[in-house]
Amino acid sequence: MIKKYKMYAILVVNALLRRRSRMLIALLAVAVGATIISGMITVYNEVPQQLGREFRAYGANLLLLPGQDHTVLPEATVQEVGKLLNGYEIVGMAPFLYERVKINEKPVFTGGTDFSMLQKVSPYWQINGTWPEPGKQEILIGDEIAQQMGIKPGQTVVVNGGAELPEVQLVVSGIVHTGGKEEQFAFMELGLLQKLLQKPQQISLVQLSVVADGAGLASIQQEIRQKTPAVEPQLVQQIASSEETVLSKLQALVLLVTVVVLLLTLICVATTMMAVVTERRKEIGLKKALGAENRHIILEFLGEGCVLGLFGGLLGSGLGYLFAQSVSLQVFNRPIAFVPLIAVLSVLLSIAVTGAASLLPVRIATNVEPATVLRGE
Repeated sequence: MIKKYKMYAILVVNALLRRRSRMLIALLAVAVGATIISGMITVYNEVPQQLGREFRAYGANLLLLPGQDHTVLPEATVQEVGKLLNGYEIVGMAPFLYERVKINEKPVFTGGTDFSMLQKVSPYWQINGTWPEPGKQEILIGDEIAQQMGIKPGQTVVVNGGAELPEVQLVVSGIVHTGGKEEQFAFMELGLLQKLLQKPQQISLVQLSVVADGAGLASIQQEIRQKTPAVEPQLVQQIASSEETVLSKLQALVLLVTVVVLLLTLICVATTMMAVVTERRKEIGLKKALGAENRHIILEFLGEGCVLGLFGGLLGSGLGYLFAQSVSLQVFNRPIAFVPLIAVLSVLLSIAVTGAASLLPVRIATNVEPATVLRGE
């Protein structure tokens, strides 16, 4: 039995080597196809996470609001949610306490927050000046408010929380530019505003930025609702829907490219194998005249096709990973990990395509009439 398989392997390899130029073309076609397929699948496999990280530059994708019958979020509850999300890739959790205060005797909506977290959650904020430093009596003023009140960085403003509440003098460290509603607010350190309003440990909402797709966000939302009833999580639909739209279009593109590449590879290999069958008509006729059955002819040609698919798939899988790595580094500036399953899938697809491409040539080969061929007709 071993000798039989060994002889079959020698037969297939010799058949390939005798027609190096044609088989090299077919091998390159398979390798190119496998490279594109492997690269596209690898990129697509990594893109949801990579795009998720890129989208985090556009702000939070989940809000934590007070639950039913609650008007504020205790800081202890927020910390509990933070522990609940330990298994997820959290970019940042920025707590906010919102209240109307008076700045230079004019009412202004003001938010208290953790600026170190805010910079992670909303990196798109542009500050004309500097971010407030921890422990310093500083404040950020929205661009619209600054223009209305004639405030510039470096000036000192008087902030009053209301009747019978203390007032404090704060230095304007910067002016906020976002192109959104944030320009109508002022922002200071969370602890400072809590102290000014005499609302210790109280939070209005939390902006949460987490790397996850739509299904992942829905799962997080459900988990928070079940385990912390005092918190009502809400998706930021604009961000979440944008991610889903981009990913769905990318999925369609990858599918289209994969199908086109598979068809082109199929055509190229089939054309090459057809030419090989035409060249070997006399050889096939002689084999059949000497007693070779159709199944022997079929196995030989299918074996040649599968060997092409195997080596082309192996070569293409390696090149595909390098292609995907290059794309990821140039587009996302991050490396990607090698996924053995994708390599195996690419090789199997290559073998399947070359096997399918050999079916028509094999059918033609089995229809060769020995007597007709040997007469030279």
